[in-house]
Amino acid sequence: MTAVLRITYFVHGTTTDNESGKASGWNDVGLSALGITQSKDLFGQLKGKKFDVVITSDLRRAVDSAKLTWGDSVPMIADTRLRECNYGDCNGISDEVMSKKMQECIEIPFPHGESYNDVEQRMRVLLKELCKKFSGKHVGFVAHRAPQLALDVILKGKSWQQAMRDDWRHTKSWKPGWEYELVCEKFT
Repeated sequence: MTAVLRITYFVHGTTTDNESGKASGWNDVGLSALGITQSKDLFGQLKGKKFDVVITSDLRRAVDSAKLTWGDSVPMIADTRLRECNYGDCNGISDEVMSKKMQECIEIPFPHGESYNDVEQRMRVLLKELCKKFSGKHVGFVAHRAPQLALDVILKGKSWQQAMRDDWRHTKSWKPGWEYELVCEKFT
């Protein structure tokens, strides 16, 4: 029997930076009032989905979103590998400027930060570890844009350019979770 790791990916609720048009990166900003409401409302939109564990980025906006959604109903683990891309000197710049810089930093790191390929590599290490610990389980992720795009690259075979171009954020087509499956035998 093939062991599959099921992942449902959730983005954190709206932050104060989101509302002011900033790309937070590694800045540890909090949820806005809207983000708090979104996170509380998410649980009711899950249609009975059960998770063996929820793994969040260690940044406050992701941890708080997960706690507001699930409370104590599921075990939670915060993991730095689910952090947003480190934009380095560009943490906190405007979304408009960031959208132009993203393509430039797929292979070349942001000044004093990391590249999107760096995010992909840390996500590969995380997925390999999760296959060993949670193969056959259903895992929830609560994190950010770059780790989600990395899943599209790793598990859906997209290039970074294609993942960025297809990003649901361009069309504001949010949904209560994106589904991914990882066949662990092929990945380890």
